[in-house]
Amino acid sequence: MSATEELAIHRHGPVSVIELDRPDARNALTTSMLFGIGAAAAAAETDPEIQVVVLTGAGDQAFCAGMDLRSFTDGARFDTGSEAGAAYERLVRGELSVPVVAAANGTAVGGGLELLLGADIIIASATAKFGFPEAKRGLFPASGGTFIGTRLPLGIALEMTLTGNPITAQRGYEVGLINSVVPPQDVLPTALALARQIADNAPLALTACKELVRLAVTDAAEAIERLDYWQKAVFHSEDAREGARAFIEKRKPVWQGR
Repeated sequence: MSATEELAIHRHGPVSVIELDRPDARNALTTSMLFGIGAAAAAAETDPEIQVVVLTGAGDQAFCAGMDLRSFTDGARFDTGSEAGAAYERLVRGELSVPVVAAANGTAVGGGLELLLGADIIIASATAKFGFPEAKRGLFPASGGTFIGTRLPLGIALEMTLTGNPITAQRGYEVGLINSVVPPQDVLPTALALARQIADNAPLALTACKELVRLAVTDAAEAIERLDYWQKAVFHSEDAREGARAFIEKRKPVWQGR
C-alpha cells in the first residue's frame, strides 16, 4: 500500500489537513506513511497559501496506534536523511515553521502520541486515551516521547513513561497535555475552527511566536538570542505596518508574509 493510499490530504482554504487513513489498522504508522506525512508537511511549509496544518486520523477509534509492528518486524526502516524524512522529524520535534493543530479523533499511543506531541495545540475526543506502552514491550519512546516533560509536570511525564499506563483525555486536559476535550463528532470541526482563527493572523508573527515560545521552554538562552532577530524581522516588516493600518481603518488586514 502506498502513502497516497494510507493518507488523505484535504485543503480548507489556508488550512492543510493531513489525515492518517488506515482506520482498520487503527491508523498505525508504516514507513511509507511517515514519508507521506513528512512530504505533506514540507509541502505545507513551502506553500505560501497554507498557514496552518491540521493532523487527524480516520475513523473514531484511534488517532494512531503507533508504529505498525508488522512493518517493523518485516525490516522496514525510516530514512531520516531524505527531505520527507527530515520534515517528519521536524514535525515530531515541533519545529515545523507553520502552526500545527492536532485533531485527536481517538486514542494515541507510542509513535502516535509522539506525533501528537509535535502539534502546537491538541483537540481531543472525550473517548480518547494517551500513553507510552513501550516499557511494557522492552522499549522506550525514542522518537520524541521522552521529551513529554516539556509539556507535562515531571511527575506525570515519568508516571506515563515508567508505568506504560495510558491517561484519559480529561486527565490529559487537567495536566496540560490537551487544550480542549470535545465530543467525538466535534473534534475535527473544533480543530478547523481554531486553525482558521490562527490563519487569520500574520504569517511572520505566527512563525516567530511558535519558535520563541517553544524555545523559551527548551532552551532559554537560545530563545533570548532569537528574540533579537525576530524583533527586528517582525517589527520592521510590511505586515506590521499593514496590521497598524488595518486597525486604524477598521478593516481586515491583508498579509504579505514579509
